[in-house]
Amino acid sequence: MAERPARKPRKAHTAQVVRTERLTPHMQRVVLGGEGLAGLAADTCTDHYVKLLFPAGGVTYPEPFDMERIREEFPREQWPVTRTYTVRAWDPEHRELTLDFVIHGDEGLAGPWALRTRPGETVRFMGPGGAYAPDPSAGWHLLAGDESALPAIARALETLPEGARTYAFVEVAGPEEEQKIDSEVDVVWLHRGRRPVGEALVEAVRALEFPEGRVHAFVHGEAGFVKELRRLLRVEHAVPREDLSVSGYWRLGHTEDGWQASKREWNARIEEEQEGAAPAA
Repeated sequence: MAERPARKPRKAHTAQVVRTERLTPHMQRVVLGGEGLAGLAADTCTDHYVKLLFPAGGVTYPEPFDMERIREEFPREQWPVTRTYTVRAWDPEHRELTLDFVIHGDEGLAGPWALRTRPGETVRFMGPGGAYAPDPSAGWHLLAGDESALPAIARALETLPEGARTYAFVEVAGPEEEQKIDSEVDVVWLHRGRRPVGEALVEAVRALEFPEGRVHAFVHGEAGFVKELRRLLRVEHAVPREDLSVSGYWRLGHTEDGWQASKREWNARIEEEQEGAAPAA
């Protein structure tokens, strides 16, 4: 049996915080820059993401920073902690990478960091990854998500060609969390209030009268409502898998570490259940 090719070492990017901005009561923007972003490519997908690397408490890593070396020489509990964030914008001319963080007070790791970080702080990250961009040949577009998906949805809306038929639904806590997006599309802002996450979003998408033509859909956010909307699209509306970008960015009751560890199994189970009920291609 042929041997598998050796895994290509992944190099971490090093950047510095350039500036920060409070967008809404629960959304903080951090802009990264510096020479370490030379050669970065983050302009082919509207859902590009990076994995920020937060040092384990009390641990100092050797320079130059090398994740492969860290994994070989340090016990796992001393590896940097990763947190995944969508790229809101990438400016290759000025080498500026914009990330938006959902804030829940002192809860979590990345959110509190985004609030306290100051210009000049060094930041390391892996990536970017990404797989989705609106297909210009689609008959119409559907974008739906919660706050965690807002950066990707906003970026997609800003890249759509003029006149593209698009329905965009974003669920946020309340009217104070709405953001201005540079797009001709009228976003339907759904205010959650005290309702469960995703309930209003599922209702709104289910009530949509689907137009004729091929839809290209992007549905991301809390895993529970993502599962429901995937069933709506894949099973009830028979949307082909290749026309769907559907994923749970997070899951209620789970930390990112716990969710990432179980996400593949969760997705496989959901796909097996729903594909069995979906119409044959």
